[in-house]
Amino acid sequence: MKKKILLLIIYLAFISLGLPDSLLGAAWPAMFGDLGVPVNYAGILSLIVAAGTVVSSLFSGKVIRKFGVASVTTFSVLMTALALMGYSLSDHFAFLCLLAVPLGLGAGSVDAALNNYVALHYEARHMNWLHSFWGVGAAIGPMILAGQLARGHSWSDGYQSIAWIQLALVAVLVASLPLWVKNQMEDSRSTEEKRPGLFQLIQVLPGLPQALLVFFCYCSIEASFGLWGASYLVFEKGFEADLAARYASLYYLGITIGRFLSGFLTRHFSNRQLVYLGQAVIGLGIALLVLPIDALILPGFLAIGLGCAPIFPSLLHETPANFAEKHSQSIMGLQMASAYVGITLMPFLFGEIATFTGQSFLLTFLGMFLVLMVGLTWNLNQKIKSKIPQI
Repeated sequence: MKKKILLLIIYLAFISLGLPDSLLGAAWPAMFGDLGVPVNYAGILSLIVAAGTVVSSLFSGKVIRKFGVASVTTFSVLMTALALMGYSLSDHFAFLCLLAVPLGLGAGSVDAALNNYVALHYEARHMNWLHSFWGVGAAIGPMILAGQLARGHSWSDGYQSIAWIQLALVAVLVASLPLWVKNQMEDSRSTEEKRPGLFQLIQVLPGLPQALLVFFCYCSIEASFGLWGASYLVFEKGFEADLAARYASLYYLGITIGRFLSGFLTRHFSNRQLVYLGQAVIGLGIALLVLPIDALILPGFLAIGLGCAPIFPSLLHETPANFAEKHSQSIMGLQMASAYVGITLMPFLFGEIATFTGQSFLLTFLGMFLVLMVGLTWNLNQKIKSKIPQI
């Protein structure tokens, strides 16, 4: 029973992780005019948030060993809640850039900690359902924002609503602290043996460089489409900002539904098969959006979301099997850092490219990373051996 309650708390924590992740992309068409900045400045905010997450992911192993999963999770959610509240009170871009730092730092360590815990102690279906709860948060964020905009309110009201939800989740996490401490003690015990360095792991573990690049490519696709999908509809298809935000919400809804269904598919397909299946569905979604038929825009957004669904959790759940349990926490931090490098650089890079090409280049941009990811995934599976080097 305690294990089930703990899993439910982890689900709630992942809702809080998803809430702010999709908010900027949906809100930006309404934000940049009020802030008096160019449209491509969304990439700057995304870059700062993701850079903070990269840093916290790289140091997640040490932080978690020192303070524990429960404390890291609770403090991280609190940081994001306060940062989002600051967003809702600010009308200056420079202040938003400052608040983006704690918003990013709040995500990295808790992400790595919870993913590794579930990979070690729960079945693959729970990893998919866990990330489905992230999708719940990611889908709720644009929905709340779209509702505020439709009622004539400001984007800042949407950010404030999300901040209050985050604070409520903090209260739940604080109330559950005794449960976390009691149940995490056994799992947090660490040996005193010398731990290999991160660069040593990259050099000696077969397939690890490819795995890191696959995470980079996947998150480049997910984050770039999440940030610029609504802007693509506004500037290329002539959508109103509130309708574009609803379509962005459908993209995250596709991720949520897809991960829920993937939890059941794990009974019939391996993690590797689900990754390939997801990549194929992303390709289908891009193809639907390329066709000049407005009726295919909605299924295109949903298909890209459904395709993204199984890839990230399936790759994460394979980590202990691919690289040994004793290395999994360090490698999980490396993988999250690589993922957030993609989140940091690629949406920003596309924003800069789009100033010259327009938003129409988005689909080509996504397609390039999809092709690269498919090739790297195949190479990763070829490199993985049954015997892990003993280091």
